[in-house]
Amino acid sequence: MAAEKAKKTIVIGHKNPDTDSICSAIGYANFKTLQTGGEYVPCRAGELNPETTFVLDYFKVDVPKLIKSVKTQVKDIEIRETPGVSKNISLRKAWNLMQEDGLVTLPAVTDKNILEGLITVGDITRSYMNVYDSSILSKACTQYANIIETLEGAIFVGDEKAYFDKGKVLIAAANPDMMEYYIEKNDLVILGNRYESQLCAIEMGASCIIVCEGAGVSMTIKKLAQERGCTVITTPYDTYTAARLINQSMPISYFMKTEKLITFDTDDFIDDIKDVMASKRFRHFPVLDKEGKYKGLISRRNLLGARGKNVILVDHNERGQAVDGIENANILELIDHHRLGTVETVGPVFFRNQPLGCTATIIFQMYREQGLEIDKTIAGLLCSAIISDTLLFRSPTCTPMDRAAAVSLAEMAGIKLDEFANQMFEAGSELKGKSDAEILYLDFKKFSAGKTNFGVGQINSLNAEELGKLKNRMLPFMEKAREDEGLDMLFFMLTNILTETTELLCVGQGAAQVVADAFHVGDANEELKQTATLPGVVSRKKQLIPALTVTLEQ
Repeated sequence: MAAEKAKKTIVIGHKNPDTDSICSAIGYANFKTLQTGGEYVPCRAGELNPETTFVLDYFKVDVPKLIKSVKTQVKDIEIRETPGVSKNISLRKAWNLMQEDGLVTLPAVTDKNILEGLITVGDITRSYMNVYDSSILSKACTQYANIIETLEGAIFVGDEKAYFDKGKVLIAAANPDMMEYYIEKNDLVILGNRYESQLCAIEMGASCIIVCEGAGVSMTIKKLAQERGCTVITTPYDTYTAARLINQSMPISYFMKTEKLITFDTDDFIDDIKDVMASKRFRHFPVLDKEGKYKGLISRRNLLGARGKNVILVDHNERGQAVDGIENANILELIDHHRLGTVETVGPVFFRNQPLGCTATIIFQMYREQGLEIDKTIAGLLCSAIISDTLLFRSPTCTPMDRAAAVSLAEMAGIKLDEFANQMFEAGSELKGKSDAEILYLDFKKFSAGKTNFGVGQINSLNAEELGKLKNRMLPFMEKAREDEGLDMLFFMLTNILTETTELLCVGQGAAQVVADAFHVGDANEELKQTATLPGVVSRKKQLIPALTVTLEQ
């Protein structure tokens, strides 16, 4: 039995990805590929922010593929790669193929692998049992090559590529005198070795004569057949057997289903096709690839053992932050530096979570632990992630380990930390021309505490004037966004990297009071209202979220 083809594994960060989410996905996919030799693909669950775009452009790295959902798709299940056949093959050949491979359905395709129709075992049996029309062979436009193959015969006169497309099929059982009354022009006549019968059939204008039991054909008959345009075929079968078999030479195109075919694409989600499959009596359904070409067949049974996509999550473990459909995925690993969240797995997984300032620092450690080389590009990406998440070591989440990792990676990547960090932050804080939605969702995450669902966005900038202009602009939009997202509260951090201060905007019933209680910044009903200045607060993960969560859960 052939070994099962190894599935690729998606390595992906959270929605509204930041630089750590993207760079860690790329860095860890590379790590796993070096470690195992498997296929690990870095992906993203949302659009890039300007800072991350700058980093990828700087190190000339392709943007990871956007994955909007990891729900199980048709391409994730076992597709039976039943080869397609030509619509011109005979019923007998189709039947033999089905018997050899244990099939009940055969797809007919063009030479470019475009699906033309389907024929089933039932179609073949009905063609044999329910057809009583003696003209059916010509109506089906049967090629002589099919007749020769089915009757295991040989052609003496004529072209095997020609078609029998007019007349009926009959057996010359009577004497020649009687044959003259029922043989008509263009008929196909099955007969024996009697010279007189052969001669009569040709003279009556038959399109083809089939000589049974391997009988010889005289030179006179051959010459006359050539002159009259009559095809001559011989078969080792007797007349009865030849008559019984000849309908099996008809092409499957005459009987196959060609209209309103139910097909699925490789990208279709399993949840979307289950009901369609259950409502139809068909055993198998064709699968087409993105180019519309035939790929294989699936049945309802294939859905029973369907396994989700293999996924590794980096830089998050909250279900609300994860890519859509994560509940259907086969989560293999989680690499993170945040609090423990709500992602559930079916079985045990490798889970590495450390209280560090950046996921990339953990990945850097893993390269070192395994003795794997970090190339210049990966070093640059991991270093960029640490700079971003720790605000160049200004964030309280930054540890000595983060700093040491960034220094080592910068040396490998050939960059100067301060100079490169300033370029990164300037690129990330460039907000001109961006809509309110683009600004809010540049770095946005959802959380839950007690019975409260809330979201937090953050902008890091070197430009105090630019941050000041955002205060009045963003508040009205935030209220709309809160309603659209179905959240109880929504917060937005306007973080000044230079002064290490955050202006916090808040909307939602009770949100201002929660901030007042969490950070002791005054009476929410009088002074705080919808904004609060939080000196020294720059980290969403370590400073803002823990304080809000404790307050909300009290």
